[in-house]
Amino acid sequence: MKEINITFPDKTQKVFSADTTAGQALAAWSKEARKNAVAARVNGMPLDLNGFLGEDGALTPIRADSPEGLEILRHSTSHLLAQAVKGLFPGAKLAIGPAIEHGFYYDFDVSAPFVPEDLERIEKRMKELSRERIPVTREELPRTEAIGFFRDQGENYKVELLEELASPTVTRYRQGPFADLCRGPHVTSTGELRHFKLTQVAGAYWRGDERNAMLQRIYGTAFFSEQELQDHLHRLEEAKRRDHRRLGKELDLFSLHDEVGPGLVVYHPKGALLRHLLEDFEKREHFKRGYEIVIGPQLLRAELWKKSGHYENYRDLMYFTEIDGQSYGIKPMNCLAHMMIYKSKVRSYRDLPKRYFELGTVHRHEKSGVLHGLMRVRQFTQDDAHIICTPDQLQQEIRGVLNFVADVMGIFGFPFEVEISTRPEKSIGSDADWDRATQALTQALEANDLPYAICAGEGAFYGPKIDIKLKDALDRRWQCATVQCDFTLPERFDLAYIGPDGERHRPVMVHRVILGAIERFLGVLIEHYGGAFPLWLAPVQAVVLSVTDRSGAYSRRVHEDLLQAGIRSEVDLRNEKLGHKVREAQVQKIPYMLVIGDKEAEQGTVSPRARSGENLGAMNLSEFITKIQAESVPGFRE
Repeated sequence: MKEINITFPDKTQKVFSADTTAGQALAAWSKEARKNAVAARVNGMPLDLNGFLGEDGALTPIRADSPEGLEILRHSTSHLLAQAVKGLFPGAKLAIGPAIEHGFYYDFDVSAPFVPEDLERIEKRMKELSRERIPVTREELPRTEAIGFFRDQGENYKVELLEELASPTVTRYRQGPFADLCRGPHVTSTGELRHFKLTQVAGAYWRGDERNAMLQRIYGTAFFSEQELQDHLHRLEEAKRRDHRRLGKELDLFSLHDEVGPGLVVYHPKGALLRHLLEDFEKREHFKRGYEIVIGPQLLRAELWKKSGHYENYRDLMYFTEIDGQSYGIKPMNCLAHMMIYKSKVRSYRDLPKRYFELGTVHRHEKSGVLHGLMRVRQFTQDDAHIICTPDQLQQEIRGVLNFVADVMGIFGFPFEVEISTRPEKSIGSDADWDRATQALTQALEANDLPYAICAGEGAFYGPKIDIKLKDALDRRWQCATVQCDFTLPERFDLAYIGPDGERHRPVMVHRVILGAIERFLGVLIEHYGGAFPLWLAPVQAVVLSVTDRSGAYSRRVHEDLLQAGIRSEVDLRNEKLGHKVREAQVQKIPYMLVIGDKEAEQGTVSPRARSGENLGAMNLSEFITKIQAESVPGFRE
């Protein structure tokens, strides 16, 4: 048998026969490395631990405690799920089953929707298959042979995928009688898949296209230890408790109605007030940083969208209408009107930078399958701004936006991570301009000492961008703020300024949002705070609770005095027990409850209770008002 040389991460080398598996080689190098490995890489290519090395190369383990290792575990568990479903529902047809951020899913075409009892049976069968320790093996075969195999199995979705592949060979994974089309790698045995849970079932169109068949998608999660699994399930339960859709209803903030239309939010008085408070805060913060507020129209001629490139690259997400024989596009973004404002007169280099800010409502034709409460809607408002500046000012402006984001996220208590998204396949502009823009973003992040990851091909169609992902109280990531650098649209719209030399020069434009979509950010805030908003954001800051009818008149006066002092107050004069009123106020997560009984009415005092249950004792109303006003500052920590 041919001998091969294998190099390990510590640069040591060992000689093996070509039929040595990756797992055997790792064990010969380090038993600890083999124990902690779920797969390996040979010359950079992933390989199952039971896969043969075959040739000289560098061998590195893919550790179980790495993100890639967890992804392999979860992808393998999705195959275990598919095997269990095929055993229990022989008529089920397989679609796809990838690993995702917090687990995995598999899509099935079945005659009837799955019910919760089905998930229990499936999970039980998965555990039985795990205990059987069935070997998982990889097979390479001609694509035509694979097509024939899956056609004979009645797996038309697999056949469709195979027919679109250009590769002459494909890989198939087997575990017992079950076989699936997959690149791998996978674990070596079903016995390694022990700590998993099926979480829910939902409908999903094949390939996300509403014109295709509706499939049944089973979601699940998997970990390498039972403790990690239980911790995750606890976070899921906490996420359900904090779900903004449930809290939105309980706190009477907003509603969604089929009669109104999917993805269209109806704000109730408290929700509208919450949004007003957030937007008012936004305006003050922008004015402090030299932004000018502007307002653009909802409709712009289609010719303008063609000129910008949106019609060619973005029209599937746009709505169009016709007026007086002219085609108009309902704006999905605010940048076009802002450029028209800039073009309305001649600009000098002394006028720059111009920072145009708009709380602009936009519309995007999101597919119904991705709509989700406030997080993904069809009409939303962005805290959108466009900075038009000279190339020399670009670095300073980008860094200014990054500082703005850091300041605001600090007020809300959000740590964040940063990514740079580079040029996608579908884009406009020259390579030189894309390189300049990407370099500007990179240099600004480095100057601000912000570490970043690269998301290749995820930029906007007109320029690269910095994506800022905040982390909430459950350590979930949410995309909100973004900074985009654009040399292309200023060129297309012939934006110019007069330089010191008296000649026309081309400016550069920065597209940016701080909170992003207001709807989405509100949804994140609701879940982050669990509905218990900080005092400055709470729609109702204090509720006055009368103990008896005798204290009703004084309760009304306290309520009126609070309103006059600018404190958002309600009064509850119902003939109910005090305990019942307090519990209702706590469910509504009102920061303070002012209990007014005979004693308070006689002495002209109030007895505040915090929503945490703390009794603050009797105090003068003026003292309480001073306390509330001092705490009603954005960023105040209760």
